[in-house]
Amino acid sequence: MFLSVFDIFKIGVGPSSSHTMGPMTAAARFLDDLRSGKTPIPGSGAPSHVQCTLHGSLAFTGKGHSTDRAVILGLCGFEPATIDPDHAEAALAEVAKSRTVEPEGLEPLKFNPDEDLVFDYGPPLEGHANGMVLRAFDAAGALRLEETYYSIGGGFILTADELADLDRTPAGLKTAKKQAGYRYPFSTAQEMLALGAKHGKTIAEMKRTNEQAHIDPSHLNERLDGIWKTMSGCIDRGLREDGILPGGLNVRRRAKKIHERLVEQRGSNMAQPHVANDWMSVYAMAVNEENAAGGKVVTSPTNGAAGVVPAVMRYYRDHCIGSSDEGLRTFLLTAAAIGGLIKHNASISGAEVGCQGEVGSAAAMAAAGLCAALGGSNEQVENAAEIALEHHLGMSCDPVGGLVQVPCIERNGLGAIKAVSAASLALHGDGQHFMPLDNCIEAMRQTGEDMSEKYKETSLGGLAVNLPEC
Repeated sequence: MFLSVFDIFKIGVGPSSSHTMGPMTAAARFLDDLRSGKTPIPGSGAPSHVQCTLHGSLAFTGKGHSTDRAVILGLCGFEPATIDPDHAEAALAEVAKSRTVEPEGLEPLKFNPDEDLVFDYGPPLEGHANGMVLRAFDAAGALRLEETYYSIGGGFILTADELADLDRTPAGLKTAKKQAGYRYPFSTAQEMLALGAKHGKTIAEMKRTNEQAHIDPSHLNERLDGIWKTMSGCIDRGLREDGILPGGLNVRRRAKKIHERLVEQRGSNMAQPHVANDWMSVYAMAVNEENAAGGKVVTSPTNGAAGVVPAVMRYYRDHCIGSSDEGLRTFLLTAAAIGGLIKHNASISGAEVGCQGEVGSAAAMAAAGLCAALGGSNEQVENAAEIALEHHLGMSCDPVGGLVQVPCIERNGLGAIKAVSAASLALHGDGQHFMPLDNCIEAMRQTGEDMSEKYKETSLGGLAVNLPEC
């Protein structure tokens, strides 16, 4: 099991990694297949018309998560990591007017957003709660290419065939294939701790060595620093911006005013002892307000939970004694190792397991990263991750109006606070504890499996249907 730190932390756009970034990537990938001439369904003419059907959570909360916009932009050739917001808005306006997409390397393709983008509110597709089907037709209406994609969380996508291959591969063989070529292969926390003890290496050192199998050490540091720079820049933008978030709930941005008040109170007798919690909250809220506005964010491990890790990293850098650039790199490497374990053995998708898989996973990653950056042992790091994840078990994903705003923005702040508390508790111990992280991850998977679909990013239950009357 090897997921790169740059798989876990991907630069993209809001408001959702699974509902915005994933569908955009899937649409762009479909275009690549059309360019390559892939036509498993025989036809007589070149593709001239495309359609997309959204299923499951992508249908139920797609409007609120901008899935419709993401699909159109993907069919125009945009990708999450490189999208230019101004060009994107112009492209959307042009498609609405011309009822055509004009991706590079292909002839113009008919696409009427009102007819060719379908929200199917029936049962989800069999493979995953986030399913979508893209189809291309020739001028005579003959089907030329059809592909089913699943957006499995964190911006990751799989075709139906890829998902089926994954399910058919025995777990041991699947792990062996993915670990080939890496010096410190681990697919469980127990294996991770055993390797660390055997070789006298920290989790971050093992993760760094594995990454360096495919990337030059100096370039690795540059890319890690780039991830942190993007995260920190997102916090800064969120602390500067004011106004009402888009989507119709009329949710007001609060991070800017809270931050101004905290700066004003700094060093005065007006600040309460718990002010550190306020700083963590405002950093996280700044990120998730940017995400809700469709801004540039880093999946950590998802967009809905994108504020937790950056908030705790900013807390480490600006508020913790002895912080350093190398500590920030250690934080990211360690957090990615924990995120990879959770994704491999359970899920980071709110549509699969609820928000325990998003903010819960992010809190576990942040707790582990902070513990490592502050000098914690591997056992203390594993303990920190377990404490943070354990106390998010059962958390539902019930966004009001399908928007990543209520309760998501505040929830990231509380996730950051829990992460720091978990790291602190672990550092006060010796790493020995009752519940192993692996067992906690399995408990999360089982809880998600048993959870009603109403509470898994469909906006059909919980807070999403209990709204104020005025």
